[in-house]
Amino acid sequence: MSESTVPDGHVEKVGGFDIRNFIGLLIGIYGLVLTVMGLFFFDEAARAKTADLNANLWTGLAMLAFGALFVLWARLRPIRIVVKENEPGAEERRDIAPTD
Repeated sequence: MSESTVPDGHVEKVGGFDIRNFIGLLIGIYGLVLTVMGLFFFDEAARAKTADLNANLWTGLAMLAFGALFVLWARLRPIRIVVKENEPGAEERRDIAPTD
């Protein structure tokens, strides 16, 4: 029995609907915004608040790396589900509503 076949079914990857893709993308977008803010809008007032540390830049870079790790994790270790055929009669329409 191989990894892609199981008795009475087969294995598929969930791919685009994996929550790790959404989390990685969202963290990556926030990281990109912070990186841009750190690169282009770091002025003397911000420098005084953070004791000469460009907090937006470093936090943005860390968030970009963290988001990339989430997406990489989803690509390297995808969630797999077993898909089986319906049992006989499962697709037949049945009226289960109560009759009055």
